[in-house]
Amino acid sequence: MAAMTSTARPLLNRRLAEFGTTIFAEMSALAVSTGSINLGQGFPDTDGPEEVREAAVRALRDGRGNQYPPGPGIPELRTAIAAHQERRYALTFDPDTEVLVTAGATEAIAASLLALLEPGDEVIALEPYYDSYAACIAMAGGTRVPVTLRPHEGRGSATAGHSFRLDLDELRDAVTDRTRLLLINTPHNPTGTVLTRAELTAIAELAVERDLLVVTDEVYEHLVFDEAEHIPLATLPGMRERTVTIGSAGKSFSFTGWKVGWVTAPPPLVSAVRSAKQFLTYVASGPFQYAVAEALALPDAYFTAFRDDMQAKRDLLSAGLAEAGFEVFRTAGTYFITTDIRPLGETDGFAFCRALPERAGVVAIPNAVFYDHREAGAPFVRFAFCKRMETLQAAAERLLKLRQY
Repeated sequence: MAAMTSTARPLLNRRLAEFGTTIFAEMSALAVSTGSINLGQGFPDTDGPEEVREAAVRALRDGRGNQYPPGPGIPELRTAIAAHQERRYALTFDPDTEVLVTAGATEAIAASLLALLEPGDEVIALEPYYDSYAACIAMAGGTRVPVTLRPHEGRGSATAGHSFRLDLDELRDAVTDRTRLLLINTPHNPTGTVLTRAELTAIAELAVERDLLVVTDEVYEHLVFDEAEHIPLATLPGMRERTVTIGSAGKSFSFTGWKVGWVTAPPPLVSAVRSAKQFLTYVASGPFQYAVAEALALPDAYFTAFRDDMQAKRDLLSAGLAEAGFEVFRTAGTYFITTDIRPLGETDGFAFCRALPERAGVVAIPNAVFYDHREAGAPFVRFAFCKRMETLQAAAERLLKLRQY
């Protein structure tokens, strides 16, 4: 076989050169090789509702979705998404022109940014952020401008404690004449922050004042705890016409492998996003779309029980982490807990996470991977609690070994 022609030019284009193999792949492989409990990657270790899984089986057997589904998504799912938004938030969307089904929320993010950005446009994102944000902004030729959520000691409620908060003045100062879009995530991964009505109102006023588009990642909308409330940005004055809202079945129904996400937005924005989306996956998840349509119509009791179960798991793992010596930040939403490792005498989250499987038989994720300013996230480590109670209890017991060091 002839040798591959050498070239001085790197094979990976410079926009993506900073992005190697994701930390999730590295840490999940480490979990397998060491037999550790994987609290790193955010996927449940049990399936979602049996009736939803059976709906997918029926669709497969009935031949529904086994061939290419319609480009925007099957009508049944688009109708169910619109009904969900109206029932939960009083947001009315036309299923035919204002709803688009995607291959998970990750494709929705990618398609939105590819469609709406020109090279050189600035995108403000809340740091730390889900790692695909940075890669998708880069692929679109945009420039990311991080606004950092910082630790803050809350006051005035029974659940107040250390959490991460947004500095609204810093957000306003970050907007320039080159800013095209705000990329907002609430409930926020990885910090567990849920933006308040006051914070969202300030964001909305800024977007209207500076005529900015907004892409809002709301995939954890059904996982808000204690007194926190999820408020879609599109419900606020002046925002429906400029906001692309992203949702996900994987996070709401615990079928992350199905990769069913969606976009809701006014027709011009949906049309733009679809123009990019059709050249990514084109279509995906045919039979699963029928199942998700049924899932979105589940009674409110399902969503309440789902939230309560996750809240109990949050409480169990939070207590275990505190007992092991971590400083634990309060999680108001998502299924992640951020911790500070400095009380354990550690300062480097990467080194800590790479050593943790051998030290305690548990895998976590260093939050620094979610930061442009790596030093700001260096002492923080994220744990996922979307696991069985017995798994979390076992992890908490293993982590007690850290007190021996």
